[in-house]
Formats: sequence, C-alpha cells, structure tokens
Amino acid sequence: MALSLTVLMARRRLSNNVKKLDEIGLAYAATALTGAVIGGFGLGTANIWLSGGTGLGRSILGALAGATLAIEAFKARTGIKGSTGLPFVVGFSASVAIGRIGCFLTGLDDFTHGTPTTLPWGNDFGDGIPRHPVQLYESLTMGVFCVTAIIGFERRWPAFMGQGFYILVLVYAAQRFLWEFLKPYGTIAGPLNIFHLTCLGLIVYALVMMTKGRSVVST
Repeated sequence: MALSLTVLMARRRLSNNVKKLDEIGLAYAATALTGAVIGGFGLGTANIWLSGGTGLGRSILGALAGATLAIEAFKARTGIKGSTGLPFVVGFSASVAIGRIGCFLTGLDDFTHGTPTTLPWGNDFGDGIPRHPVQLYESLTMGVFCVTAIIGFERRWPAFMGQGFYILVLVYAAQRFLWEFLKPYGTIAGPLNIFHLTCLGLIVYALVMMTKGRSVVST
C-alpha cells in the first residue's frame, strides 16, 4: 500500500511536464530496459572475467548504470528536462534490500559473497571459511533507505520530492563502493575493481545533477 501511494504521489509530482512521458511511455520503457540489460550483463560478465572466471554474469549496479545512461541519452534526444526517475526510487531500493537476502541464501554460487573475516558475524557459505556477509550489509543499508524514502515521499520532504532519484543513485553507489572492498573481485586500478569505478561514476553523476538543482519534472 505504501509503495502504491508513493508511486502515485511521485507521478502527481511529475504531472506538469510539457512533454508527457505517457505519450512516449513504450519508447521510454524500452530504452530503460535495453540499458539495464546491456549494463547488467555487460558489467557483471566483465567482473567475472577480470576476477579470473568464465561465463556470463549479471549486476544490479550495472543495470542501474546502464538504464541511467540510456535514459539520459533518451531525454536529451527527446527534449525531456529534469529527472524522471522518482517513481522507481522505492521499488528499486526495496528490490535490492530483498534481493540481497536471496543472494545471501544462495551462498557461493552467485559470486556475491565477501572476503574472509574473523569477525563474530562472519558466515560460512559452505567452504569452511567465515566471510563477510556483504549481501546482508547491502540489504540492511538499502532497507533503511527504502523506509526513509517512503516517509520522505509521504511527508513530501522537498529533498525527496525534488531529487529523489539522484539521492537514490548517490546512496546506492556510495554504500556499494564501500562494500566492494570486502569482495574477492579482481582489481583494475590499485585496490579498485570495475564496480568501484562504476560507483564513482554514478556518484559524480548524482552530485552534478543535484548541484545543478534539477528538480524532478513532470512525466
């Protein structure tokens, strides 16, 4: 119920755009989906190869980055101004919070486990080595953000009503950047892996958009 109300309020907040996204909804959705698929599988697979593995991989970070890049290009081409991502804030953060629990339960198979640790909450995923449960770190962080976002939208906090999507990107990328130091992935620039660099790109993107004061505009 809270999610439905949040999406409804987001759409109302975006209701005065000169060029309604409803008129080009299919193209918008196709663009976002294409960007997400290319980014998700592209970045996930690249990380596996850089870490010495083989086969295809997928990444929610890559999906977010790919969809964001694709939609920004789409908006530039169609003349849409401002952010259009507000309706996706709660859904995305909730999906990450829930999805990472699934990753945790999967164990070592999906390659999302953390590095070895001696901390008391280290988890043995089946190989006899206690590891950081980074999936739960991310789940908890995004769960807290999701609840905060719902409250922010329902109380119409200006920050969330105006730049909710950029706040989501900033928070997700920043927390993900930290957790990446606790993952056994191949590095490409000092201690940084490909996900670190992607997170930095998203952080810069979010800060630039927020600095510009680009409030959410209607769909």
